[in-house]
Amino acid sequence: MLTHIDNNGNPTMVDVSAKQVSPRTATARSIVSLPDEVLVHLTNGDLQTKKGSVFQTAIIAGIMAAKKTGELIPLCHPLGLDNCNISITLNEQNEVIIDCTASITAKTGVEMEALVGASIAALTVYDMCKAMSHDIVIKETKLLAKTGGKRDFRRE
Repeated sequence: MLTHIDNNGNPTMVDVSAKQVSPRTATARSIVSLPDEVLVHLTNGDLQTKKGSVFQTAIIAGIMAAKKTGELIPLCHPLGLDNCNISITLNEQNEVIIDCTASITAKTGVEMEALVGASIAALTVYDMCKAMSHDIVIKETKLLAKTGGKRDFRRE
């Protein structure tokens, strides 16, 4: 069943009025692959560019975007998040791992907020580093876990 289509086949928001308020969380991950010509600028766990600290800027951009998800994604409920946290690390392959966790106590979940936060943080890394190389690749964005609502989910 498509949740954003009404009985007449028209787009609609999901009616959450009968749902119970409950604590909900979601964590999403984006992975960005950076070429060596960008990675040489890595200092103390962050990339420094003429535009400033890449990872710190990406964290702020991701949080700002998560808070605006209802304005960006059609039919998403506008939500006042209780919290949004973004962490950025490098893995063994020198890929940038961006994890965004959003939480709320509400009638609807925050998967889209976590996905938008991780995605915009990844796009910010790209934007701030593109002057050094256009071989930057945003490899994937996926939901890692969610709690609350009808069922919990955790990607193995």
